Amino acid sequence: MALRLIYLIFIRLLDAPALFLRSDVSKDAEILVLRHQLAVLRRQVTRPKPSWADSALISALVRLLPKPRRIGLLITPDTLLRWHADLVKRRWTYKRTTPGRPPTRPTIRALVLRLAAENPTWGYRRIAGELAGLGRKVGASTVWRILHETGIDPAPDKSGPSWEEFLRAQASGILACDFFHADTITLARLYCFAVVEHANRRVHVLGVTPNPTAGRVAQQARNLMLNLGDRAADVTFLIRDRDAKFTAMFDEVFRAAGIRIVLTAPQVPRMNAIMERWVGSVRRELLDRILIMNARHLRKVIAEYAAYFNGHRPHRALDHASPLRALPDPVDADIKVIRRDRLGGLLHEYSEVA
Repeated sequence: MALRLIYLIFIRLLDAPALFLRSDVSKDAEILVLRHQLAVLRRQVTRPKPSWADSALISALVRLLPKPRRIGLLITPDTLLRWHADLVKRRWTYKRTTPGRPPTRPTIRALVLRLAAENPTWGYRRIAGELAGLGRKVGASTVWRILHETGIDPAPDKSGPSWEEFLRAQASGILACDFFHADTITLARLYCFAVVEHANRRVHVLGVTPNPTAGRVAQQARNLMLNLGDRAADVTFLIRDRDAKFTAMFDEVFRAAGIRIVLTAPQVPRMNAIMERWVGSVRRELLDRILIMNARHLRKVIAEYAAYFNGHRPHRALDHASPLRALPDPVDADIKVIRRDRLGGLLHEYSEVA
């Protein structure tokens, strides 16, 4: 900081000879320009923050001006009030002699967050009571502060579970279905019907047709129940949208097996997010990268993709496992990997050499 002050003084001393040689008219014009620039800057900058060296140099130069012109150039009323507030704070601030409230232990904080995550309907008082039952006396206000700082509502709404919580809790008994279309090279539109199991993300492709009639869709539902076999008894809900292709005949196939039909709200694809995500994966990884010749061609490539999706493709919801393949035990030794191509190299599968 001192070097900066010396540098500024040296620069101003070099400017002084040139300033004395200039005419009064030039100096007056420059002063008027500088005053106007200063007025413009004051309208844009609320409070300038000069450094210590800048303040020292301005203070030295201001002494050369007449006293009436010194007012307002360096010190403003706000500056005087701030200086006084700083003096008062320094005068009446004492060093703490006794320790304050001890901080919450990290283990208690982690336990509070764990209880809140595992029990979304618990409020801060309920969590404090649970901690007391575990032999940890923690004030309700402390629990409230921990949850608030983490962004968790200390007093959650207890009107009922959210859609996401409902799906997570009932995943083992939920099926979701949807239609998606593909256009052939002749611009004929084909409809594909697929069902996904929420618990393991396994996908069943039930059929491809240019005309999904009520009888055909109902028959595909019967085929699905046969494919599920004994696992159909564990299914509780079927999520579908309000498409006219799903008729009362289609719903009756599932109701006869004790499965409840859950309708999504109009134009809310997130209520069937897992199914919509699979349709998006099909489009990004397959349909957007290949030309479909006809219905037979689409059945073949969709069946190949479903086998790849169920048997090899990793899923984040399954900790990077596949619906039909568990992850192998990790090893530290070097491995040799081979690649298997599907659909002419459009999809790749990697496996370790035995």
